[in-house]
Amino acid sequence: MTKRIPLAVAITAFLVFLAWSVALRQALLFMVGIGLGAVLAGARFGFTTGWRKLIEQRDPSGVLAQLVLLAIAAAVSMPLLAAFPTDLGAALGPPSISLIVGAFVFGGCMQVADGCGSGTLYKAGLGIPMNMAILPLFALGSFLGSATLEQWLSLGALPPYGLVAHFGAPTALLLTLVGLALVGLAVTRWTGRTTRWWDRKLLIGALLLAILAVLNLIIAGQPWGIVYGFGLWAAKIATAAQLFDPATNAFWSEPVNTATLTQSVFLDVTSITNIGILAGALWIAAGKPRPNSRPMTSAQWMIGLVAGLLLGYSSRLAFGCNIGAMVSGISTGSLHGWIWVPMAFMGSLIGVRVRRRWFTS
Repeated sequence: MTKRIPLAVAITAFLVFLAWSVALRQALLFMVGIGLGAVLAGARFGFTTGWRKLIEQRDPSGVLAQLVLLAIAAAVSMPLLAAFPTDLGAALGPPSISLIVGAFVFGGCMQVADGCGSGTLYKAGLGIPMNMAILPLFALGSFLGSATLEQWLSLGALPPYGLVAHFGAPTALLLTLVGLALVGLAVTRWTGRTTRWWDRKLLIGALLLAILAVLNLIIAGQPWGIVYGFGLWAAKIATAAQLFDPATNAFWSEPVNTATLTQSVFLDVTSITNIGILAGALWIAAGKPRPNSRPMTSAQWMIGLVAGLLLGYSSRLAFGCNIGAMVSGISTGSLHGWIWVPMAFMGSLIGVRVRRRWFTS
């Protein structure tokens, strides 16, 4: 408990700073981020791990918990989006070649790096060396992806498609719940009864994450995201170092991105929740012994770090990671989320093989 006192003081001071000098909304989002990080780290709610256990062990508990998370978040988010269309926005991304390639590469790399966007954050907060090293590379990759996104979109893209906007909340929710149920049925039929289907800790984590994701939507006016904040951090550094001119780039010259790039990072809603996730994971880590990390070879480090860079790049091409594209995309009715999942899962099938070859004895 004594280890948490300095951390509690630092978190409280930062919270007061946000509320007093930045905006009350940012302080509230920081608290939401702390909750997200604490739940992710405390329940070890790993999207990457859940998929890997399904593939390698036919253990569906992690994936089924993710489906519960999506269902609860959608049941609340979609009616809210329909009721407040001018105040709240969905996590929309264009169906595109960029999405297909990005999701596939991301799915593979998250298995190799042992973490998606949220996983990298909370595991870095827990003090896991590989994820701590990957975090800045993830940010660099996200920035590079944003800087080249226009070229990828030129290969072919359709306008974003939102189920709530096209069908209304009731039909959009029904379609989403049916889709999730079908995925759950397919998963349970494939795994059979060789392992337990439900994990109590993961289910509690799913419920809490769904509540916090909805709070993020209400407070921020947009769904929970990870990747944009990473890219913004790297873009700010590159711009400050005069290594990058945002005015000449299609993505960063867009008015909303230009404004975000020029203002304080503490005003960016995604950055604040990302910082909160780190703080929440740090809080969990402060109350537990430091995790024992198995020594890694030079080859393992190199493969992991390259995978981390590609995580950032591919997630920007795919308009989100497991959070921005899957959780927020599907729960707010974006078609691109339903495209992202199967492509990322196919990538994971390869990523699991690579991980088994290089990272397990």
